Amino acid sequence: MPHPEIPLDPDLIYLNHAGVGPWTRAAGEAVRRFAEVNVARGAAEYPEWLAVERRLRERLARLIGAGSADDIALVKNTSEGLSLVAQGLDWRPGDNVVINDQEFPSNRMPWEALAASHGVEVREVRLDAAQSPEDALIAAMDARTRVLPVSAVQYATGLRLDLERLGQACADRGALFCVDAIQHLGALPFDAAAVGADFVVADGHKWMLGPEGLGVLYVHPDRREQLRLLQHGWHMAEAAGDYDRRDWTPASTARRFEPGSPNLLAAHALEASLGVLEGQGMAAVGAAVQENVEHLLARLDAEPALSAITPSARERRAGIVTFRVAGADGPALWRALRAEGVIAASRKGGIRFSPHFHNSPQDIDRAVDRVLALKDRPAAARG
Repeated sequence: MPHPEIPLDPDLIYLNHAGVGPWTRAAGEAVRRFAEVNVARGAAEYPEWLAVERRLRERLARLIGAGSADDIALVKNTSEGLSLVAQGLDWRPGDNVVINDQEFPSNRMPWEALAASHGVEVREVRLDAAQSPEDALIAAMDARTRVLPVSAVQYATGLRLDLERLGQACADRGALFCVDAIQHLGALPFDAAAVGADFVVADGHKWMLGPEGLGVLYVHPDRREQLRLLQHGWHMAEAAGDYDRRDWTPASTARRFEPGSPNLLAAHALEASLGVLEGQGMAAVGAAVQENVEHLLARLDAEPALSAITPSARERRAGIVTFRVAGADGPALWRALRAEGVIAASRKGGIRFSPHFHNSPQDIDRAVDRVLALKDRPAAARG
């Protein structure tokens, strides 16, 4: 039975929350009501819309473990948030940044661009070295390392990093710690203070079950003044509603990173979906995600033709499981699964399943059964 807040088509097995997640019923209803008001009353209800936006910031602050909603900026997406950090810092000759070879382009390109624009040394580390991923990253850091940007969970392999250890390493070396949490927030509990994060960035369209086009940038209050402002407009001013005022100062809160009109349509949807997650409780959501992943890994382990790429240790994984299918072409098999109603992704030459709290072990078993049924079909038939 579908979850009452995730009323997916019963013909689908949706295992692609690491790609683009479905909306909740509450999100769909919030957008429908917002559209109806816009059609019938225009912006007459604008104060109520701003109240929704305030609730969204508060929900995001709780989800991230921020000290205050003042630490939350609403951005278009993860790429924008990371770019605001990368380009906003006052780089000095000899500075370096340590990245790794498993990052999604959004958490690689903004840092690589610094080499040409600011002369920053970009050090890329292999995470599959003999030492642990954390050992490899820390070994590449030195006194001139300005930022360590990492994804909490790697998008392709599902590897989950020890953020507390990395945050402590940054604190010990005077480096800034920037976490791309797009594959973590909404799937597992998160605590920015506990991991020592200076910046946390994520988009709302994956595990948070919101729409594309709206993300979050957390900036530790001690770091707000350290980021040079790259975008300017009425919305980022302290006196944002005083349009006749000629003198202005940036907002004292993280709103200083938001130059123009907010995306209130997406805010209504994301606020509603975060309300669903809060209603479930992130501890319960995380436990359900981990249980689904454990079930999937056990099922893969029982099938000789299937081999997991994602680490099996509980502390090393979140909601992503990527696996290879012996003798099968990953992208072709992914297309065949999609045609059969299994919504997943193709990564690392294999198949990536990313079940959320609303999925059941039965969903997972049905999806694996379809993989096994399709794997031996001729490539032409699968394509």
